[in-house]
Amino acid sequence: MFTGLVSDIGEIIAVHERAEGLRRLAIACSYPRASISKGASIACAGVCLTVVETAEQGGRTSFAVDAAAETLKLTTVGRWQAGRRINLERALKLGDELGGHLVAGHVDGIAVVAARNELTDMLRLELRVPAGLARFVAAKGSVALDGVSLTINEVAGDTFSVLIIPHTLKVTTLGGLAQGAEVNIEVDLMARYAARLVESRELRR
Repeated sequence: MFTGLVSDIGEIIAVHERAEGLRRLAIACSYPRASISKGASIACAGVCLTVVETAEQGGRTSFAVDAAAETLKLTTVGRWQAGRRINLERALKLGDELGGHLVAGHVDGIAVVAARNELTDMLRLELRVPAGLARFVAAKGSVALDGVSLTINEVAGDTFSVLIIPHTLKVTTLGGLAQGAEVNIEVDLMARYAARLVESRELRR
């Protein structure tokens, strides 16, 4: 589990095709190599991926992850190339502070930036979500975009808006999003469970 509070910005430094439908990515980061164990989970732009290798070169730590066909299909991982910067978050440890909201790292789909509006010291983004996810998006609810925990401001049909504060602009990649950019979206777990309960009750009627 994660909180949607980004702890580093990594850089894709290599992409290799492995077996059919499997891709290995090497990601440079500022985490100490000794602190990254093989098998550890790291949220990469909101996608929970498993560390399979670690390395260090020129004082720079990197770790490798494998992305399977389903991940490549449903997230932006399939578009990643060397040089891309991505938000990183380590998995929660027992006793850690929950400062954002509970994020599983299981991306639901891809949202598209419909509009970008520069405000005084802030950024307003309007995003369009796949039709099947719109019912999980509610004003004042939570959402994770590229692994960043955000509060939804306004909702209209299949679009919603968020405000990005200065700190978030500084420590994440969201400030670089342009109109038309694609981002990984994970809807709030509580919204999903609530919708499921409503559906179950309706089926029993």
